[in-house]
Amino acid sequence: MGNSPEMYYKILNLPNGSSPQEIRNAYKSLARKWHPDKHPASSKSEAESRFKAITEAYEVLSDLQENRDSLFQEMVSGEIKPTPKCDRILGRRKDGTRSTGTLGVQNSIPSFSRSILRKPPPMEKKLECTLEELYTGCKKEFKFMRDNVMKNGLIAKKEETLMIKVKPGWKKGTKITYERLGDERPGCLPADLVLYISEKKHPVFKRSENDLVLKTEVPLVSALIGWSFSFRLLNGEKMNCMFDDEIIYPGYEKVFKGYGMPLAGEKGKRGDLRVKFLIIFPKKLTDEQRLGLVEILNQCK
Repeated sequence: MGNSPEMYYKILNLPNGSSPQEIRNAYKSLARKWHPDKHPASSKSEAESRFKAITEAYEVLSDLQENRDSLFQEMVSGEIKPTPKCDRILGRRKDGTRSTGTLGVQNSIPSFSRSILRKPPPMEKKLECTLEELYTGCKKEFKFMRDNVMKNGLIAKKEETLMIKVKPGWKKGTKITYERLGDERPGCLPADLVLYISEKKHPVFKRSENDLVLKTEVPLVSALIGWSFSFRLLNGEKMNCMFDDEIIYPGYEKVFKGYGMPLAGEKGKRGDLRVKFLIIFPKKLTDEQRLGLVEILNQCK
């Protein structure tokens, strides 16, 4: 962190001597704009670099502001006596007034300032997604309430909105971290916001890792002499299944390779679709049905 405060103000697009609230607001705005998760692969490297610089600028200016205000209060209360070193940290002129043009510190930060700034535990939230959204990927608007430190030092609730880019193949429990977008506390760095992906229960499909499982009922006669049925995949595509030459027996499972969930981070790869059958036995058989079933069984010998 060898840059001067002036350079850090420039990174946050702020004039020298901006207030803590102005620094905080600038950081929030730029952090949302340059968060790496919001950028495609082509610009991800630049976004990561800018996000890192923005975060560093915010940390340094927050540290310097906290340190300067702490010393100023101690001097006002008489806890410590003014010294040339204090004047340099506070940006005070020889006549005792405080300079607003610079913090008076060029290339170093007092070692004790780091111990003042702590970060509260992360604020954890769930982002509920349908199986369709996790299959195709989507953008979801996420609104949440967070504690916000006002100029008078009091804490008030504030609603925030994020646009989350859900990537195809994300699983339940996938964690997304947004640095310093969580609750604020006086004298502390803002907490991180951590989102956990939650899957809504689907009426047709069940997810098993990267596979999709579809359970369907089939009458006993159809299981023996042939059967066909159709259904729609999670992307809306219609799929027809025919079983003319296959006997569907209890425990039988048909696997369709590559029709499952996308594999996150592995473009073009998918899990499988597994169709499981529940054979429905008739409660009663007519004499004609019994004879027909006997004939079928005799042919199978």
